[in-house]
Amino acid sequence: MRSPKDFFAPLAVGAPAPVREVPARPSRMIHFFDPSNPKMAAKVPDLVGTVDVLLGNLEDAVKADNKEAARQGLVDIAKATDFGEHTQLWTRINALDSPWVLDDLTTLVTEIGDRLDVIMVPKVQGPEDIHYVDRLLAQLEARAGLTRPILVHAILETARGVANVEAICGASPRMQGISLGPADLAADRRMKTTRVGGGHPGYLVRQDPPAGVEDAVNAERTIYQQDLWHYTIARMVDACAMHGIFPYYGPFGDIKDVVACEDQFRNAFLLGCVGTWSLHPVQIEIAKRVFSPSAEDVAHARRVKAAMGDGTGAVMLDGKMEDDASLKQCLVILELADRLSANDPELAELYADSSDGEGE
Repeated sequence: MRSPKDFFAPLAVGAPAPVREVPARPSRMIHFFDPSNPKMAAKVPDLVGTVDVLLGNLEDAVKADNKEAARQGLVDIAKATDFGEHTQLWTRINALDSPWVLDDLTTLVTEIGDRLDVIMVPKVQGPEDIHYVDRLLAQLEARAGLTRPILVHAILETARGVANVEAICGASPRMQGISLGPADLAADRRMKTTRVGGGHPGYLVRQDPPAGVEDAVNAERTIYQQDLWHYTIARMVDACAMHGIFPYYGPFGDIKDVVACEDQFRNAFLLGCVGTWSLHPVQIEIAKRVFSPSAEDVAHARRVKAAMGDGTGAVMLDGKMEDDASLKQCLVILELADRLSANDPELAELYADSSDGEGE
C-alpha cells in the first residue's frame, strides 16, 4: 500500500513535483479537432483565444490508417502555434490497450510536453489505469526535462469505470477531471439507445389516468421525458468534488439540435459540471453561454453576500430567507464569475453592469 505521505513525491528521478491543487482555469468548452485533417488543422490558430481548450484528438474519430498522421500533426500544430494565456492545449490519446498509445505518450511528452496542459485518457476502468499513465508520464517528463507535470483527465465510459469513479478521481495528484463518455458507456451497459448523449423519448414518466373518464387508461395523458444520464453525472460530480478535481459533460452528437444540446449542457452545469465537449463550432457558443453564470445570478449572489455581512444568521431578501448555506451557494457563483471575467472582457463588462443598482 502506498503511504499517503508519498502521494506528492515524483514517481521518477528528475520528474517535476506533482501539483498539490489542480489549477482552476476556465474550461467551459473542450473543442475537439482532428490533427490529421488539413482543414481542421488550418483553423486552429483562428480558434486560439475564442475557446478555453483546444484538444487534438488521436482516438476514436481518427481512422487506424491516420493514427500516425494525427500524432505528427498534433506535434506540428503545437510547435507552430502560440496558444496564449487563455487557451489550453489538451490531447486525447488512444486507449491503453491499443497499439498506438505508447507511441502517443512517448512522442507527445518528449516533443511537445512543455506545451501540453492535459492528457485525456479514454475508457478508464479503475485507478490502476491512472497509476500506469502516472508513472510513465513521470519517466517521460524526466527524460524531456519538463519543469511542470502534465495533468491527466479520465473519460468515464465503462460500467466498471463508473463503479470505480471515486478511486479513479483519487488515483493521482495529476488528476485534473473526468468527462462523461455516454456512447461507449451506453454500449458497455447494454443500454438500448443509439444516441450520442442527450435524452431519449422512450425514457419517460406518464401522468396517472384521469379520474371519472371512460377508458381512462387509454385517455390522453401528459408525458415527461427523463434524463438517461442524471445518475451517472451526479455520481461523477460527487466523486470529483470529493477529490478537488473537475467534472465535465462529454459529447452531444446531434449537431443540428442546438436546443436539446443547450438543455443537456445546462442540466450538467446545474448539477456541478464546469464544462463540456464541443464537436462542432456551433456548440462553442452554446457551451460558453451555458457554463458562464448569468448576469442575473451574479447580481443576486452579490446582493446576498452584501446582505449576509459576516455570513452568520439569516436575512430576508425579496421575500426569501437567505442564510449561511445560501451564502455558500452564492460564493460558488461569484468565484466562477471572477475566474471567467479575468479571461473574458465581454463577461467582465456584463458582470460589472449587473452590479448597477445593487442593494436597491
